[in-house]
Amino acid sequence: MKGQIGLLLLFAMFLFSCTEESQPITITPEDFHGSVDKVTEVMIHDIFSPPVASRIFAYPNIAAYEILASQENEYLSLANQVRGLKAIPTPKDGEVINHELAALIAHIELSKRLIFSEDRIEAYRDSLYTIWEGKNTKEFNSSKTYGLEVAEHIAKWMNGDNYNQTRTMPKFTVDTDNPSRWQPTPPAYMAGIEPHWNKIRPFVIDSASQFKPSPPPPFSMEEDSDFFKELKEVYDISNQITSAGDDSEEVEIAQFWDCNPYVSVTRGHLMFATKKITPGAHWIGITKIASRKSNADVNKTVYAYTKASIAMVDAFISCWDEKYRSNLIRPETLINEHIDENWVPILQTPPFPEYTSGHSVVSGAAATTLTDIFGDDFAFDDDTEVPYGLPVRSFTSFKQAADEAAISRMYGGIHYRKAVNVGVKQGRDLGKFVVDNLKMIQ
Repeated sequence: MKGQIGLLLLFAMFLFSCTEESQPITITPEDFHGSVDKVTEVMIHDIFSPPVASRIFAYPNIAAYEILASQENEYLSLANQVRGLKAIPTPKDGEVINHELAALIAHIELSKRLIFSEDRIEAYRDSLYTIWEGKNTKEFNSSKTYGLEVAEHIAKWMNGDNYNQTRTMPKFTVDTDNPSRWQPTPPAYMAGIEPHWNKIRPFVIDSASQFKPSPPPPFSMEEDSDFFKELKEVYDISNQITSAGDDSEEVEIAQFWDCNPYVSVTRGHLMFATKKITPGAHWIGITKIASRKSNADVNKTVYAYTKASIAMVDAFISCWDEKYRSNLIRPETLINEHIDENWVPILQTPPFPEYTSGHSVVSGAAATTLTDIFGDDFAFDDDTEVPYGLPVRSFTSFKQAADEAAISRMYGGIHYRKAVNVGVKQGRDLGKFVVDNLKMIQ
């Protein structure tokens, strides 16, 4: 009798294990949000500059999107649309692939290759692998093999974008003889970041200079010149809003859109950094908010991330092309030299030339793309900065958010008005070009 009971228990355990292994693996939009959040978290830890961070977002999103688009009639492949990208491999005959799972695996794998702290992504990946393999070993293994194959395909394409070559190019040389040229700013006086970013292969735009903006006002310290008036405006606005205290609306706006991944803090002889997200990461966060609010499924979620990240990576290429062409000096340098040696901007001046405003360009591009996906009057509550101690801000549209992001740079004391106004237009023009030329939906 005991033997029969034992056999029955073993049989029951066998049936239970078979049932467990045969469970389908379900991937949800939250799984993709989780993967994007994880790579953002690691990017903050590793301190990537805004242009480099935009590249880190783009390639994993494209890998995931291409896998999903390959088996969805509604979505179109980016092959032969995005510069240099060829069609991804197809699964082997007879292989049953969970495309959503394969897409997520490809996203995680490429993200791991693009950051420094690979162990952090690996720990996250392995925890998910354990769950998926426990549910359905066969489905997991076939989908994993395919996801990694596509990731390798995208990686080979990625490695031809000139990024590796720019790592060995000369550092930016500061022109100390020309008073209009950018100079390193306090407190860290860092060298100019990514002076060769315009050599990165664009994704959709024809060239880095396609959306070359109108030039800044001619440099002049004559008080009746347009340039000096813009300089004085930065100083006057800063004094006006700071006199109202840290709770003024303009100060809150400046701080909300700061998005400086490396803020140097000095305490006596000690200097350290406070870390936060980049401008691109803020808009990736807004993409997540919009996807959740609209109840987007997995396909639309990945589509939104992909289209927004492509627009932003091209926006950084376009903006940086202008930054190191005009090579314009920051307000902080001139105000300290000619107006008020004790003046400090509300935001810490980032280490690259002034014109045009990077956050303005990227915000214009991202907002235009998200408007195309989610609509003109898409209201949302932006809680992206809550982890950094900042309150939620509400917007009636992506355009309104982009306009606020742009003017925040002037409130923060790090940009002149033209860099903001021209920058957001530069981004919107570029974003419209991406929307008009990148066909991702039937």
